[in-house]
Amino acid sequence: MKKLLLATAAAGLVAGTAAADEVKMGVLLGFTGPIESITPNMAASAELAIAEANESGLFLGGTTIVPVRADSTCLDNSAATAAAERLVTAEGVMAIMGADCSGVTRGVLENVAMVHGVPMISPSATSPAFTDLETGGLFFRTSPSDARQGRVLAEVILERGIDNVAVTFTQNDYGRGLAEAFVGSFTELGGSVTTSDPHEDGKGDYSAEVGVLAASGGDALVVLGYADQGGVGIIQNAVESGAFETFVLADGMYAQSLIDTIGPDLNGSFGVVPWSIGEGPAQFAELANAAGVDPDTSYTRESYDAAALLILAAQATGSTDPAEIAANVLNVANAPGEPIMPGDLARALQILADGGEVDYVGATNVELINEREASGTFREYTITDGTFVEDRIH
Repeated sequence: MKKLLLATAAAGLVAGTAAADEVKMGVLLGFTGPIESITPNMAASAELAIAEANESGLFLGGTTIVPVRADSTCLDNSAATAAAERLVTAEGVMAIMGADCSGVTRGVLENVAMVHGVPMISPSATSPAFTDLETGGLFFRTSPSDARQGRVLAEVILERGIDNVAVTFTQNDYGRGLAEAFVGSFTELGGSVTTSDPHEDGKGDYSAEVGVLAASGGDALVVLGYADQGGVGIIQNAVESGAFETFVLADGMYAQSLIDTIGPDLNGSFGVVPWSIGEGPAQFAELANAAGVDPDTSYTRESYDAAALLILAAQATGSTDPAEIAANVLNVANAPGEPIMPGDLARALQILADGGEVDYVGATNVELINEREASGTFREYTITDGTFVEDRIH
């Protein structure tokens, strides 16, 4: 049963909040680095939820939320930590939507969020390491763990008649965690992994790495990397050298920039990416398209949902106090309560202001299992004629 700390718009706001004209929310994403091609739509999606709440005039008695962007770089822990520290100490954000890549997200969580008691919801930190990490109730994510992605990817490959693969993964928390989950599932289900080797991002030449992978054999190369960094470099070299013809792609490789760079040689390759179907995703697509945001890029839905959950958690407690926001995220994310879809934040804010309960469904059919886990589904796709063609949802 929910134990909401609810407030009405007229009377229940904690001291100081009702008089506030504006509050800030951090949007901490990799505007530079290996996922910079997908970050603009992630940020725009989060800010779409913020704009929706602002336009309603119902957030905490008319308070305006100001998004403040900061660059996580996706890879540089020092830069990400410094950016997050600025958000908290200089900007005074009530919460952080982000970060993105698992390594920098953990760095920000442990060195900034937990130090200052600020909640953060990541739309894309998928490392299984977060599952058992003690976060003080300050960390949430709207994307499913790579433990599940690894299993789904293994099943998809075997169902397509491929039982012998080589694996390359980016040398960080995300890559190592996903590789471990995939290799464990693939071998458990009867597949064979010829080699599982890391690669560094930011290199100009991957011929040595591809040479090792090719020498090990395999009917396909599983690439657990980034579309704007090492992953695309590995594929480029593999295509040019003729080492592999079929590539299996994880979520970090799902980007139009990859297709644009590799071209027709990528046709026939396939992969999985967190995805949802149904009323919520359809309404989000309509909302995003109307705002000029591409709803079909990686983690746009999850970013909208992450920002929306922080907004609703603040409304539920009637406060911008970070500790109270963190304490209410699970309450607004799960049943019981009135189901809330994308574009429906005004109604949700009013329900909460009136002392009611909401069950945020959102763009990804949100269901938070606990403070560190989101249930979720994956889209299986095949690259056909230069586009990602959906095969089914897992």
